[in-house]
Amino acid sequence: MRFLISLLFFALCPRLLLAAPIIFPALSGSSDARTLVVYSSLDEPLARPMIIGFQRANPDVAVRYEDMLTGEIYDRIVKETDAGMKTADFAFSSAMDLQVKLSNDGYAQRSDLPMSDRWPAWANWRNTAYALTFEPAVFVYHKPSFTTEKPPSTRAEFVNYLKRQGANVFGRIGTYDIERSGVGFLFMSRDQEQFGDIWNVIQAMGAAGVKLYSTSEAILERVADGRFVLGYNILGSYAADWAARHPDVGIVLPKDYTVVMSRIGLVPQASASPDLGRRYLEFFMSKEGQTIMARELQIAAVSPEVAGENTANTMQEMLGAQLRPVPVSPGLMVYLDQVKRSRLIAKWNEVLRLH
Repeated sequence: MRFLISLLFFALCPRLLLAAPIIFPALSGSSDARTLVVYSSLDEPLARPMIIGFQRANPDVAVRYEDMLTGEIYDRIVKETDAGMKTADFAFSSAMDLQVKLSNDGYAQRSDLPMSDRWPAWANWRNTAYALTFEPAVFVYHKPSFTTEKPPSTRAEFVNYLKRQGANVFGRIGTYDIERSGVGFLFMSRDQEQFGDIWNVIQAMGAAGVKLYSTSEAILERVADGRFVLGYNILGSYAADWAARHPDVGIVLPKDYTVVMSRIGLVPQASASPDLGRRYLEFFMSKEGQTIMARELQIAAVSPEVAGENTANTMQEMLGAQLRPVPVSPGLMVYLDQVKRSRLIAKWNEVLRLH
């Protein structure tokens, strides 16, 4: 019966048959090494340094890395679990709401680890879902377009700049399409909670002919070559990577407040090898793992052992209380309510058109 359920599952989900996982053989060279299965929304090139570091510490473990969209990670874990199948040993995703929902609905198992008690309270939900990164929503700008004035550093300055420049910047502003981008929707929902005047910002962007995209890369590419002068609420980790490779890309951490999201890691309840999943999660949370992330990926660390030691974490020293990390808690699931989600998107679309 389970076999038939499995066949039906894959028949209904043909995309899974086409997935191309990346295999990292065990460094020990053992042909019968155990394999850690990872479902992740982090692009494989960015994930590689962490995997290499893990395997150096665990040379007897091979890694099967499956890079997929955040919604696919959630759907696949739920469907595989409900079908009585085994699923990933570790899930790593930037969709904070979906990861917390997995935990809240019983699809993640408890992982009591050496760093659990020392992990920041906002970053740990009942030892099942852990925030492992510290990634701000930033303004990005085209440096050559700001030779005579400084780029906006607050939302009020952002609005003022758009109104002053008018036709000069029309069609040259970019942000996420919150209907298609999970990160964009998360940042917008937090903006609405943190900033009473946020709809004036959205209206000003609409009047400036803002262009909407589902990925960070699409916006950053256009800022880098000068087609865009500004990008709003762009995920800081991708912005930092682009700025390191494209000298014309500048980054501003908003001084009024900076929303900080995190990628969440968890061990699924139906993991085939939960001990390997916990071993990888423990490495992620270790000083070595968090340092790799901060130094090599330029993503600020959450760990109290690492935060502040590396250049990627200087924003924490610069902004302090102005940083507003999104807590890992059931509160994240509020906008999974389709009525509330639809209302926010409807207002977003309405305000963007009011110009």
